[in-house]
Amino acid sequence: MAATTFHGMARLVAMGAGLTALLATAACGSSSGSASGAPTPDGKPKGTLNILVSSATGSDAGFQAVNKAFMAKYPSVKVNFSSVPNENYAQAHASRLTAGSIDVGLAGPVQLPSYVPSSNEGDDARMADQGGYLDLTSQPFMKKFNPTVLDQIKYKGKNYTVPTGLSYYSGMFYNKKIFAENGIQVPTTWTELMAACQKLKAKGIVPLGIGGKDSAGLNMLGVVQTLYPTAQAKEDLAKGLYAGSVKLDQGKQLEVLQKVQQLYSYAEPNFAGVSYPTMTADFVNGKFAMMSDGTWNTTTIQQAGGSKLDFGYFPLPASDNAADNKYLGGKVELTLAIPSNAKNRTAAIDYLDFFTNNYQLFDDKAGFAPSVEGAKSNPFYAQIAQYTGTFQPAWDTIWIANTKAGPNAQLPFNWAGIAPMGSSDAKGAAEASQKDWQAGLK
Repeated sequence: MAATTFHGMARLVAMGAGLTALLATAACGSSSGSASGAPTPDGKPKGTLNILVSSATGSDAGFQAVNKAFMAKYPSVKVNFSSVPNENYAQAHASRLTAGSIDVGLAGPVQLPSYVPSSNEGDDARMADQGGYLDLTSQPFMKKFNPTVLDQIKYKGKNYTVPTGLSYYSGMFYNKKIFAENGIQVPTTWTELMAACQKLKAKGIVPLGIGGKDSAGLNMLGVVQTLYPTAQAKEDLAKGLYAGSVKLDQGKQLEVLQKVQQLYSYAEPNFAGVSYPTMTADFVNGKFAMMSDGTWNTTTIQQAGGSKLDFGYFPLPASDNAADNKYLGGKVELTLAIPSNAKNRTAAIDYLDFFTNNYQLFDDKAGFAPSVEGAKSNPFYAQIAQYTGTFQPAWDTIWIANTKAGPNAQLPFNWAGIAPMGSSDAKGAAEASQKDWQAGLK
């Protein structure tokens, strides 16, 4: 997201008004694209190529590198690249899709589990069902991608999207110098993490930085990841919530918010007003020891800190069983799609082909764990290989929001209700979440 946070979490919010028009416009798009997208006599693309993505420092730089090289190879194409802050992306995507002014954009159709009512089906899934996105499954460039990654993003057996990489975001960046100077080892349990925070605070060092404006929810995702450490545990949680047999204000669910509240207590003062870029800059400048963040921010931190900053990354250990804290939760990053009403479909397909075959241009800047087989990754990923050997999906990639539930139960753990993000404590935030969730089951 500016590398916002759940990078894709803002897109969990439904596009809302205008969906019917979007579906009709996309599904009725010309199968050949407009004349402006017809290739030149030598078979090369031409015209304007409109690309719309959500904004993040690293991925924006990666796309710009690809765009420059693409236009150098195809001088008859002008790339019109737009990156929109995540909180504004859904609205921008909806309006531009309706107008037919997206040739390459983001999409992520997800097939609903059987326990989720069909009314909660996402806009991207409905778009795919109605022919709103091109089926890319048989495109030759798709063979370049890791097949296990493609399996993660298949929708009803087809690939409508191109994966730009992988990110892990249930962990914490930490300043190795601050840890070493204070005799702190990387914590592997919740008790060890709290002891480290207490030790740092006692010495006048802020333990944790949080970007309250746009990334505070990552703390919740980190806690959920290790309290529910497997995909099955998260699926059972989701199924139980939809069945009404699991309550958000009881047991381990309440524990999630209690631990989020404890993390907030060790954060920098007034963090609710801190932006993601400010949090990143403050970490680079050594103003606190740790921050919950996604690995998508790695390249930005490396470039800003240079050789003076030595940092690492570890799973947020919310469990006191170290085995539960072994792996990072992650997701397939920004996934690119071609709407069926794209006006320059020829250039769009050539762009995805070029992106795939020149993936290193993108990933050297974006810093994602690579999705293309054989691609060289940032050396940082070798440092955290012990946490990524077994891929574990993050909670927000499994959870399907209930559109009938209230605002306190959308993720559904109500991290935003806890002071200073909100006005309540963990118990009150959990009760509000359960009330809103229960209302959505009626």
